[in-house]
Amino acid sequence: ASVRRAWAMAERSSRLWRRLGSCFRPRGDRRAARSLGPAPATFSSPAPEPPAAMFPATPLERALGHVFSDRALLHEALTHRSVDPRLSNERLEFLGDSVLGFVVTNHLFAITGGREGEMTKVRLSVVSQAAQAPLAEGLGVGEAVLLDAGEEETGGRRKPSILANTLEALLGAVYLDGGLAAAERVILAHWAPLIAERLNAPGEEDHKTRLQEVLARRGLVPAYAFQAEGPDHARTYFATVSGGGRVLGSGTGTSKKTAEQAAAARALDVLAAAAADA
Repeated sequence: ASVRRAWAMAERSSRLWRRLGSCFRPRGDRRAARSLGPAPATFSSPAPEPPAAMFPATPLERALGHVFSDRALLHEALTHRSVDPRLSNERLEFLGDSVLGFVVTNHLFAITGGREGEMTKVRLSVVSQAAQAPLAEGLGVGEAVLLDAGEEETGGRRKPSILANTLEALLGAVYLDGGLAAAERVILAHWAPLIAERLNAPGEEDHKTRLQEVLARRGLVPAYAFQAEGPDHARTYFATVSGGGRVLGSGTGTSKKTAEQAAAARALDVLAAAAADA
């Protein structure tokens, strides 16, 4: 029994020395002496999406006055249903229409003491397709909207309905991307002058709006050009209005606004005479 105990103690001592000896081998020898098995798996978070500042602002964003943090929202807002009905901008258009109506109504309530009827008339005139289409064209919406080949061939980039609807979709996207404050800033930057114009001349017949509505039914958008002559205290303005690449009317006035109204009135007369002769 004593021999067996001594033998067991010798075995334990031998194993202990082998372990201690392995600790002092060169590092390469230790790796060769034992199998470490596969390296433990490491898990890292996916790389974060680059911030909006890393993307250069598009010409449309610069004109609109909002650079999107969520680029997918911008893409969706510019996607016409002809490209893919499932991914179109129609939901954003629905949202943007409501946001535009709210901001314009709130602005009218804050800056005027007018009656409900007067405010309603102004609001309807500035959120109409006839008012929105020229705004959208001036911002470059027509160049940025995504259309299929069929819409391209039929002049979809200049269709008032597509321009106005895409602009509303962009407003909905701005609201989701930056909140109500961002949407209000963008809307008032572009609609406030139009609201002021309609408020300052409530009793005047608005020939420009009527012309926009007439041309919109034909799939056209009016385009104005003007020049001024004379000294600052007695300047005269000359304006022309075109539609579909053709000059429709011209007019003069003591301000750009009155000259454009005169040109629009003349264009309405020309269009009415042409319709009567047809």
